[in-house]
Amino acid sequence: MLREGLKALLNLCEDVQVVAEASDGRQALACVREHSPDVVVMDMAMPGMDGLEATKRIVKEHPQTKILVLSQHDNERYVLPILRAGALGYVLKRSFASELVTAIRAVSRGECFVPPAITKMLLTNYRQQAEPAQVESGDVLTDREIEVLKLVAEGRSSQEIADLLNVSKKTVMCHRANIMAKLDIHNRANLIKYAINHGLVELDG
Repeated sequence: MLREGLKALLNLCEDVQVVAEASDGRQALACVREHSPDVVVMDMAMPGMDGLEATKRIVKEHPQTKILVLSQHDNERYVLPILRAGALGYVLKRSFASELVTAIRAVSRGECFVPPAITKMLLTNYRQQAEPAQVESGDVLTDREIEVLKLVAEGRSSQEIADLLNVSKKTVMCHRANIMAKLDIHNRANLIKYAINHGLVELDG
């Protein structure tokens, strides 16, 4: 029923085509091998091979395919492992209708998509786990890269950052790629952790 609802929603979008469906992780992996899709919308809870294991396998075997996770869970026990496994996006089932297409488009471009509520949860948990350290801005990142990193950690999209900094979206994505390469960080969760540990992001309350 969920897949039928998703398919009906996506069929309304001219720039999105559903090329395959799967009922479990093993079937999802087989579909990726056959169709090489740009994006996989991955459910976390599936029989047999679950979404986490399927994501790990797809990221390893087919790195060109981007993973967007669809889940009912909004706590770090579920969010962090799947982001560490290589998923680029995370959408909650209770809000997927309003966010799913936006998220698919974002991850297909190689961007991260995490709802603000999830981003705030990650920031809060990292703040509780580690004392901020002084950022060594001159040693690792340029001033503009630090500025971009702060906005990424606050949950801003590439387009929002471009608008705020009055630069092109392509420039922002270039900065993000440089940041990840310099810090040897390859997912948003660890970028947030770095920003918290180096005192770049603060939360009220």
